[in-house]
Amino acid sequence: MARVDELRVISRIARMYYELGIKQSEISRQLGISQATVSRFLERAKDEGIVRISVTIPAGVNSELEETLIHQYKLRDAIIVDCYSDTDESIINRDIGAAAAYYLETAINHNEVIGISSWSSALLALVDAFHSIQKRNNIRVIQILGGVGNPTAEAHANRLTSRLAGLVSGEAVFLPVPGILGSGNSLKVLEQDPYVQKAIQMFDEVTLALVGIGALQPSNLLKASGNIFTDEELALLSSKGAVGDALLRFFDINGKAVQTELSNRVFSMKLEQLQKVERAIGVAGGVRKRAAILGALRGRYINILITDKCTAQWLAEEGGKV
Repeated sequence: MARVDELRVISRIARMYYELGIKQSEISRQLGISQATVSRFLERAKDEGIVRISVTIPAGVNSELEETLIHQYKLRDAIIVDCYSDTDESIINRDIGAAAAYYLETAINHNEVIGISSWSSALLALVDAFHSIQKRNNIRVIQILGGVGNPTAEAHANRLTSRLAGLVSGEAVFLPVPGILGSGNSLKVLEQDPYVQKAIQMFDEVTLALVGIGALQPSNLLKASGNIFTDEELALLSSKGAVGDALLRFFDINGKAVQTELSNRVFSMKLEQLQKVERAIGVAGGVRKRAAILGALRGRYINILITDKCTAQWLAEEGGKV
């Protein structure tokens, strides 16, 4: 077949398939050629420039920036929402929480053990935006940070676990202890409680973790809960290089855990356990938390990030320079 004749056939097949919407099997029947030949000619149509595929990204979708973060920080996935303000945390939490809810609705599998942090406004927004899903079998939702505190704030913490468990038709497993204890001795005593034991024994079974990332200065929700360190204790953490925390476990800008005597008073999943979770989803954004998010990424404490575009751009452009 002369080249011009071949190109004529390729063009005809391309028009039938792409413009007229005719299936490859029907093209094969109409033209009396094999379906394999139809498929091969459609590939040739791209190679010859007869067919050019253009992907138009809708407004509000940040695919290229997401791919940059995935590559730069070796993530499983990244979800980026538009940024209307990098300082108004209520708006940021609402938007990233809604995006995280949609992501989670499609991510939960049968036999999932979902770990959830207790004191996070972003995760509270996630649960508020979450829609019930088709029933999955044997789902458990476990608190991985102590959920006891000021009664009003505690209601928010328990709502995270109980409501999410209800929405996924799963079992809620609470961690009925404060996030921060008065002493390390208290931790040893509480670990003997059978309800507490049930929760902590499941830490290593978590397959999907939902984690808020905290700046060194605690959020309003955390302050209200009473699960905070004193100014002197925060100053000690700062002097050791701490920039933020996951589950009240602090780390520096490079992701290295910051160990002090305060570490023995925290009741939560440990950072090394978090690193082993198959899907650890960090839901956080805003200028106040940028250094903390960077540290969490470098420490591999999360492998999926859901954040705002302003923070994502900073992580992509400036994160490597800090």
